[in-house]
Formats: sequence, C-alpha cells, structure tokens
Amino acid sequence: MLIKNQLKTPIIEQLGILSTQPDAAFYAPGHKRGQGISPLLANLLGDKVFRADLPELPELDNLFTPTGVLAEAQSLAAAAFGASQTWFLVNGSTCGIIAAIMATCQEGDKIVLPRNIHRSAIAGLILSGARPIFIQPEYNPQWDLVWSVSPEAIASTLAEHPDTKAVMVVYPTYQGICSDLASIIQITHSYNIPLLVDEAHGAHLHFHPDLPPSAMSLGADLSVQSAHKTLGALSQASLLHIQGDRLNPDALNQALSLVQSTSPSYLLLASLDAARQQMAIQGEQLLTHTLNLVQLAKNQLNQLSRLPILTQKDLASNYRLDATRLTVFLTDSPLSGYAADTILRNKYNVTAELPLEKSLTFIFSIGSTQKDIRALILGLQGIEQILTPKRQNKPSIPYSFPILTQSQTPRETFFAPKRLHPLTLAVGEISAEIVCPYPPGIPILLPGEKITSEAIAYLLEVKKAGGIITGCQDENLEKINILIS
Repeated sequence: MLIKNQLKTPIIEQLGILSTQPDAAFYAPGHKRGQGISPLLANLLGDKVFRADLPELPELDNLFTPTGVLAEAQSLAAAAFGASQTWFLVNGSTCGIIAAIMATCQEGDKIVLPRNIHRSAIAGLILSGARPIFIQPEYNPQWDLVWSVSPEAIASTLAEHPDTKAVMVVYPTYQGICSDLASIIQITHSYNIPLLVDEAHGAHLHFHPDLPPSAMSLGADLSVQSAHKTLGALSQASLLHIQGDRLNPDALNQALSLVQSTSPSYLLLASLDAARQQMAIQGEQLLTHTLNLVQLAKNQLNQLSRLPILTQKDLASNYRLDATRLTVFLTDSPLSGYAADTILRNKYNVTAELPLEKSLTFIFSIGSTQKDIRALILGLQGIEQILTPKRQNKPSIPYSFPILTQSQTPRETFFAPKRLHPLTLAVGEISAEIVCPYPPGIPILLPGEKITSEAIAYLLEVKKAGGIITGCQDENLEKINILIS
C-alpha cells in the first residue's frame, strides 16, 4: 500500500490540469501563463514551463495552511523519508535551518553548534537572539579537512551547559563524512532537548542500505535536507522533517511563515513532489547505479599516484563516508584546489562542487552519467601530468581555528554600531560581519567574535588562491566591519 500511494504526485497532477485549461488570468505572475514572457527566456526554456508557473490558486492549496494537494504531497514525503511530518521549503535549506533555531530558542537561550556550521545557522542566531555554544569539530591536519563533532565533545559541553535548549549538528559534511549521530542523539535526548540536523547534503541517504543511515532513521528530532543537492529537485527546493514530541510543530509553522516567501514557486514545489515519488519508487535502483559509477571512477583514479582520494579507511572507526562523494587531495602538488578547479573547468569542462586549498570534492548523484565519469577521469589525469615539481614545503594554514572568544551574541553585534577598519590592523577587534569562503559557506569570522591573526591570514590565503569570500562589505577584503567599542 505504501508503494502504491507513493506513485501519486498531487501537485504535479493538479498543475497539469490547470496549465492546460483556459483561464483569463487577472492574477500574478505578470507574464500571464507565459503570454508576456520575454522571447529570450522562452527560447531558452521553452514556453510550456510558464503555463505551470502559477500562484496559490484555490486548487493548488496554501503553503502556510495546507489542506489540499500540498498537505497530501507533504504527507507522502513524510512517509517516504521516515518522518512524522514534513514541510516543503522554497527558500532552500537556509530557511529551514533558521526556522529550526527560531522554533527552539528564544533570545538569550543557549544552543550547542559545531564551529563549522553553515552561515544560515548564524542567520538563525541573529534572528532568534540565541546564544551559541560552539564546539570545535575534529580536524585532520594530514588532509587539511574538518571532520565533525564527536559524541564526547557534545557530552562534555552539555554537562557544562545543562540549560541548553537545543543541539544542532552537520551530517554529512561537504565531503560526505558522517559522525556517530546515534550516540549524539542519545546524549542529547538524555537532557530531553531536541537534536537538530543540518542534513542539507544527505537527502539521498534514506534510500540505499549501503549509504550511512539518515538522521530520521537514527531518531533525530529534526532534519533539513536540500533535495536539489542530491536528488532530482530544482535548485532552492528543500525539505524539513520532524518526529517525536520535543518540537512544537506550531512554532515551526510560525517561524517558517517569517522566512519563506508568501509567493511560493509551484515549479519548486512540483519538483519536490516529483523527487519524492522518484526516490520512493526507484531510489535504491537509481542509487545502486550511482554507486557503481562512483566505484568505476575510483578504480581509475586509484592509479593516479599523486592524487590520493578520501576513503573509509582514512576515517576514524566512529565515522562513515558517503560513497557518493569523491574528495581528491592535492597535498603533494604545486597547485591549490582552486587552481586545479579552474583548469578542470576551462580545459576539460569538468566542475567540482567544492575546491579548497588542498582538495577538490565532487558530488555523484542519480543524474551522473558514464560520460561525466570519463570527463572527470580525463581531467584528473591531465591535472596529475602537470604536478611537477612537487609543492615546495608551502606552509599550510589550517581550515579549522580554535574557538574564538565571543564578547556578544551574534544578534547583539549585528545591530550594534560598527565601522570599517583595515583588515590587517583588526587583530583583537570584534568582528561585526559574517565573513566566509563560499562554498562551503562556513564562516571564518562571526559577529561578536574577536578577530585573530590566524583568521586574517587564512582569509587572505583563500583570496590569493582564487577562492571567493562573501559576507564582507568591502569586496576587496581590505577592510572589515568591527564593533565600535
């Protein structure tokens, strides 16, 4: 019966009816079912898609108070992903992370987070007024990669801060590294507080036994997933799942109503409907094909002596690796990951998900093809051929820093008076900006943290290597906003 129900696509079916029936459209959007769309855009996308770009008509339900097709589609998604309730998100996982924090923490409440949290969580801290208790994730200096927070670190932090209102973790990381989430959940629940999971890169985990278990299957209270990152949904389409009784669904509804658009795109919602149906019916089969392609790529890349890849054996026993991620290291290379990424893109038409100073990470998914694999292998073979001479003992600036001292909460600093100050003279000042390389969108400086010489050196190194720095008012990174003392 479950599989039979999962064949349904309520939103798509209703859009199909409405997009083909006559309607004198005296409502938004202004292109009137494609009649007023620019010919340039119509030539790019075709005109059929615009007939389905409809607003919240009576037959299409309402995102904030769903009782019809949206309610049915979300209920089907909850069943497919193993949740008790699911919300469709049209503002990406960002709005889900923000809403999760706002629904669990009021101003001044403590929330435990890893320091390598995504910048969307910092926005949640600013909007909620919550006080972050940061934990430094484990770090591997050999590969210059951040792993995740350990259960022991969660336990000791909660013992020191037993009045914490929630714990949030990242699972998996960009590189597909999955922590011992079951133990973290058990520890968090011993304090009767919710475990919130930024599972943006793990929407596919639930659908194959050879992948690490999903957060919902392990008992997490809430998870937020980017269905567009690893499934077949359109960009910006995400999911928020909950289970158990430690979260208030009404509080989540209210928080989402503040951070989601009041004009949701039904193209995004329909893509979530379709992605759910596809994975519920064919997910294991599709992912088996994906995993076979990954293994094909790894078999070829293992022959490259100068470009080692991250494998399960490189991780501690309490970590698991999502096999749909491929991380290639350039630790013995004159090239940075940024430079290698530029070569791959310009010369071989291959684009990585995440270039860092010493590595490149590639996402494999149900949309990957053998043609893609051949291009990737050819490109990395070309990279290895130019890896001479070896890196001349170039000093490494670690990606992970000691926890910086917070003088104020992110919210207090965000709204406090600030001024631009030369970056190289800012050591010891209080940052008033969220400054981070993007991707991965993990802040190096947060509002309310003291600026260290290590943080400045790292940011300048990333910029010099070709990385993109976001969040700072001065695009040249010569100045930074600091708190006026």
